[in-house]
Amino acid sequence: MPFGKFKDRLLVGIPEEYYLWMKNNSGFPKGKLGEQMALMLEIKQNGLESLIYPLVKK
Repeated sequence: MPFGKFKDRLLVGIPEEYYLWMKNNSGFPKGKLGEQMALMLEIKQNGLESLIYPLVKK
């Protein structure tokens, strides 16, 4: 995340509540980041985060 409370964290590491808050208040930003955030919300709502973790390089 390039800004805000969760700056410098991976999108998968941001709590679902933050995505819901952002969607309901200001909306996701335009562009690639907004698309990725909307997708991450879908992933989290469906409990599929475990599919993302193996893709993250440690």
